[in-house]
Amino acid sequence: MPNNVDVSVRNSISDEEWEVRVNLAATYRAVAIYGWDDLIFTHISARVPGPEHHFLINPYGLMFEEITAGSLVKVDMDGNPVTKSAFPVNPAGFTIHSAVHEVREDAGCVIHLHTPDGTAVSTYEGRLLPLNQTAQLILGDLAYHDYEGVALDHDERPRIQNDLGSKNLMLLHNHGTLAVGRTAAEAFTRMYYLERACTMQVRTLMQGGAQHATEEPVIESNAELGKSEGFAKLANQLVWPAILRKLDRVNPGFRQ
Repeated sequence: MPNNVDVSVRNSISDEEWEVRVNLAATYRAVAIYGWDDLIFTHISARVPGPEHHFLINPYGLMFEEITAGSLVKVDMDGNPVTKSAFPVNPAGFTIHSAVHEVREDAGCVIHLHTPDGTAVSTYEGRLLPLNQTAQLILGDLAYHDYEGVALDHDERPRIQNDLGSKNLMLLHNHGTLAVGRTAAEAFTRMYYLERACTMQVRTLMQGGAQHATEEPVIESNAELGKSEGFAKLANQLVWPAILRKLDRVNPGFRQ
């Protein structure tokens, strides 16, 4: 066991939950490393193994680079803390994340961000365009949800659920981005592709003039490829171990 682990938390939960906590804490820190965080705002959640339908979310008030496995707050589907914490839970975070966890049994991890490029594209009338390979790989898995104000009203949850459906990526109009995965690895990798595609679009449109178009059959083929099962293997077996190694080099401590 690493030094400085929160023993009080570690000794009170299963090995399975601790593994989820470690990977979720790593996701928070990876988001910070890539510059996707927004002070203490936005949120990442993970489903806790078991029948209770509990999930973990960040203690509201900590920077993403500070999150540890032991500091994560466990809440129920009504937003009530199941574990003690000196910090509250972001109400808007609970609304968005509980909407997904409530109806998607495959939603092991949900990431929601407010990045400049992701929000810019979510505000763009043309939405995400098939301008490049990265965008084309995710377009078949991308949904959209209209902005209804700061997500404090639980009545919005059915509309989020309906708009997301079975897809794993969403642009929240005038708001930001969202990614879903069976694991933290899958959610993070999907979000990487979405954020990267948004940045590429912003930079392409800044150039002005016409864009070089891709043939429609190629766009359709890439969209299908992006939804294939090979993605999970890529995320879980190749991308995520590399991310954890990077964190151990530049921002260790998430396992505490």
